[in-house]
Amino acid sequence: MSPGSGLAFRLSRGVLSTIPPPIPRAKAWASAYIPSPGRPLLDMSQGVPGTPPPNVLLDALAKTSSSPSSSGYCHALGEPKLRSAFAQEMRTVYGQNADVTAEDIAFTSGCNMAFVATVMCLADPGDEVILPVPCMSMNLLGIKSVPLYTRSEEGFLPSPDECRRLISPKTKAIAMVTPNNPTGAVYSPALIAEFAELARQNNIPLVLDETYRDFVEHYPPHNLFSETQTEIMDPSWSWRSNFIHLFSFSKSYAFPGHRLGLVAASPDLLQHVTTTLDCLQICAPRPPQLALANSSLLSELRGSIQESAKALRLRHEIFKRSLPAGWTIGSQGGYFAFVKHPFRNVSSLDFCQRLAEELGILVLPIQFFCHELDESQRRALGLAEEGWDRWIRFSVANVDDEKVMRVCERLRECGALFR
Repeated sequence: MSPGSGLAFRLSRGVLSTIPPPIPRAKAWASAYIPSPGRPLLDMSQGVPGTPPPNVLLDALAKTSSSPSSSGYCHALGEPKLRSAFAQEMRTVYGQNADVTAEDIAFTSGCNMAFVATVMCLADPGDEVILPVPCMSMNLLGIKSVPLYTRSEEGFLPSPDECRRLISPKTKAIAMVTPNNPTGAVYSPALIAEFAELARQNNIPLVLDETYRDFVEHYPPHNLFSETQTEIMDPSWSWRSNFIHLFSFSKSYAFPGHRLGLVAASPDLLQHVTTTLDCLQICAPRPPQLALANSSLLSELRGSIQESAKALRLRHEIFKRSLPAGWTIGSQGGYFAFVKHPFRNVSSLDFCQRLAEELGILVLPIQFFCHELDESQRRALGLAEEGWDRWIRFSVANVDDEKVMRVCERLRECGALFR
């Protein structure tokens, strides 16, 4: 029987060693707060869009959702028309010389599914995948997450040299997220190219989750899809040989509830992704695929995506200007800002709980994204930074500008709360 439960059977070691979902845990803290008209709960915890999709997309979703023809299964890799339309959309984002075709694209039930299906194709239980920390683990799959620690003084950017030292015969992939979740760190095209070259040299794939790619200031986000890519040392290199791109429609298209994600990879890999997806999801949700399977609609939505990105960049600036003295922003970009609170000897786990319960501000502590290390472990890893456990993730996407300023006003009350 599992300890502390009424179950008559043992739970898997994988699920017991996996960090629980952070949002329900944070929401439980917020339930202890009593809001008032003048002091509502201010939620900067979850990385969700703060505005609904444009009406033109809502209309398209309404039409396809109510159509009898959308109720059946589609191909495991997705609607052919959307695969073609989104290949063109990829060229809009990554440049017209981006070498991406419909055969390189598969749709999934959200980006989490894209990641799980990809990793299941790459690694077996006991194998290793290198992940920059803070991150989530892959314990449920029996695959070892090898932490590539990042440092605040380096803007939480991962080091290719440190990654090289972590590669072993068991390493099956390097997996990264940019702009990063939870730190908001934005990886430059040159840094991404360095990791792609490192992966090429070791005959392993680079898996790049670009869920927040439409919220970066530099375009294209990287040049790996380009036929004229010059940052890779080997001129004969093709992205299909060891690069795997993941994407979520939840953020850019502001409809996370419709669960649509994407894998762009070599068709040689996608045939195995098809096998995996058939076991996990049969096919991705069909109505949102049919709604988007129109190149003119995708072009029209590109304008609203750019407007959202501009508004988000301005909100980041408002947050940066409004943050009280003593609070330190380590990195900022995409949906998130990673901030260290100024109160020594108070872990962000305890801090965030009290922040929710007493001040009505809901944010997430670093402990929700990695296992906490004691001082000796940090020193062994070269992480001697004082206050490593005081970092907090703020999401600036799901609030408006006024609420960002109200959050920062309440943070000024922390001096009295944590004396």
